[in-house]
Amino acid sequence: MKAYIKAAEYYLPENILSNAELSRRFPEWSEAQIFAKVGIRERHIAAAGETALDMAQKAAEKLFAKHAGIKESIDFILLCTQSPDYKLPTSACILQDRLGLPQQTGALDFSLGCSGYEYGLALAKGLIAGGMAAHVLLLTAETYSKYIHPEDKGNLSIFGDGASATLVSTEGFAEIGDFAFGTDGSSYKELIVQTGGARYPAADGSITQDESGHLHSADHLYMNGANIFSFTLKQVPPMLDALLGKAGLTMESVDVFLFHQANAYMLEFLRKKLKISKEKFYCCLENVGNTVSSTVPIALCHALQDGTLQDKKHVVLAGFGVGLSWSGCLLTMNGSSTQES
Repeated sequence: MKAYIKAAEYYLPENILSNAELSRRFPEWSEAQIFAKVGIRERHIAAAGETALDMAQKAAEKLFAKHAGIKESIDFILLCTQSPDYKLPTSACILQDRLGLPQQTGALDFSLGCSGYEYGLALAKGLIAGGMAAHVLLLTAETYSKYIHPEDKGNLSIFGDGASATLVSTEGFAEIGDFAFGTDGSSYKELIVQTGGARYPAADGSITQDESGHLHSADHLYMNGANIFSFTLKQVPPMLDALLGKAGLTMESVDVFLFHQANAYMLEFLRKKLKISKEKFYCCLENVGNTVSSTVPIALCHALQDGTLQDKKHVVLAGFGVGLSWSGCLLTMNGSSTQES
């Protein structure tokens, strides 16, 4: 049985961290310099008591409010997050109750970052193809801001918080096609929060600074930007070749490329390396930032709303980052490429 994206929505927290605020915190860094470096003007930040679970709930409720009948159809919840409320139980189980879904609803979390949306689409498609579900609610939600040291201006400038809700069903505006995946677990330390888990449960407390002035703390988010950049340039091109090869397509036959919205510099470098025209390469991070697993669905929603996908056929989604992990998915749009209401 085929699987489709039937509807998608997203939620962003009310609090905003602007470049003006970052410049006030770090006077050596002007607003213009921040934007030139990352291509982001502002990012939304979860409130002190607001969690990824809360945001996922709000994204789902927004989906239900805009698309009549969707709530009643759901029989499985998938939640992609690396910032769960509890070590246990599963946040998706709590969402079943909060959203008022039947107890016959399946629910599970999966921990993945920047490649998580495509993985989630694959899991949802598998549930539908296997006859285990007909309507899957795929949620992504992340609060990386809670992992960032308050003096870490690099990561503060990049990451924002957000959530998305996507209904994957047996009909919809975009057929979910082929996938390509990859993993390099040997490089897991390149993007990590080291303490707080079972291996290093206690806080470390130490903070160091490299020659570029970047903070390193085992208790907070650490990202080796240079190595993540190199990894992306190395792995994304062959992943796209594999994905398009499965589908019998070429780069030229793809209408829109919608990649993980990491930062503007990386995306532009990647676009040029792949020789993709600006018209086919969708960017949507200036007023959102890098929301990890939610960047692709948020960008998808924007592309639907602003007409970018109108009358388009082949759309490639791609995610890459923490893990290290990468993923690609081909969507085939139906007709006018608009969501059902």
